[in-house]
Amino acid sequence: MSIITQAYKGTEMFITCALITCVLFCHTSMGSVESESTNSQDNNAQKDTCIRIYLPRKITVQDNYLRLGQVSIIRGEESLVAKVNEIALGRFSMPGQEIVIDRSTILSRLACNGIPPSIVTLTGAEEITVKKHHKIIKSSEFIKLAYSFLKKNLSAGSAYQAELLRIPKDLLLPVLDKDVILNPRIVESSARNQAKVRISVLADSNEIGSGEVTFRLKFNCRTAVTLAEIPAGAVISPENIKIGKIVSDYPEPANWSPPYGLIARRALPANTAIQPDMVIPAKPAVSIKRNETVVIRIDMPGLLVTALGKAMQQGHTGECIKVRNIDSQRIIAARIEEDGTVVPIF
Repeated sequence: MSIITQAYKGTEMFITCALITCVLFCHTSMGSVESESTNSQDNNAQKDTCIRIYLPRKITVQDNYLRLGQVSIIRGEESLVAKVNEIALGRFSMPGQEIVIDRSTILSRLACNGIPPSIVTLTGAEEITVKKHHKIIKSSEFIKLAYSFLKKNLSAGSAYQAELLRIPKDLLLPVLDKDVILNPRIVESSARNQAKVRISVLADSNEIGSGEVTFRLKFNCRTAVTLAEIPAGAVISPENIKIGKIVSDYPEPANWSPPYGLIARRALPANTAIQPDMVIPAKPAVSIKRNETVVIRIDMPGLLVTALGKAMQQGHTGECIKVRNIDSQRIIAARIEEDGTVVPIF
């Protein structure tokens, strides 16, 4: 083969290779443009359907039932935002309750309502703490009203002071568009030295809550105090006692009176406050009239003898008189006892 023929074939091969390379490059370029165009369209479509939700850390709401639109800020396509706003997140079941909602809960609720997590962008806090707006009636407010009411309703001068025994907790109420009235009243207590005040919280005459305050009461009472030692059997009189005042855990008995005329059951030292069990009523002196029939009594260990007699003299308890035994007609000396019998003196 000649040199010219070989050169011609080499040139023909080069041109063929160049044409193939050009075709491949153009095809690749067109595919890239088409791919970029498709991706751009997909991105624009995804951008149009994306939901952006901002989560605050804490929020206070008015309603018992929670919706996603109440606790977050939602951006995106209008119809989709309206749907997301109404997604339920739960409800408050008691006053003062806090509800904590995290991101996974929100994504789960979105998925349950047909909104895939892939089109949702969450920003802000990792979880939301939700509280319900409410009105608080403080425990101190209950106590102040109860004490004032108790002071007005106790008998004048009867209570010396009232000590707090039990107090209520703060009362949480929903925000109402009605006036709230506190209505106190005294309720019965099983303890004589306690007083209970129950305060009803009323709205339109309906009780929506209450608080109860219990007081331990101290009372001003009169007492009798010995001025000097009083021996057993002595009569209590204004000369050996004085009337003073003390503070007691229990109210003064309604029938209390100075113990004048009572008898000391035992020896009472000076400055002793006389208690009911320290004294007994004085027994009236027994009087026997002349010619009155009496019982003669001999009471000895293992022996009790009684007989009828007739008083020959008049006498009083503790005195000795002459008595005639009706059976034997003997006249004996006998002492008059407190029970009206006479005891022979041997």
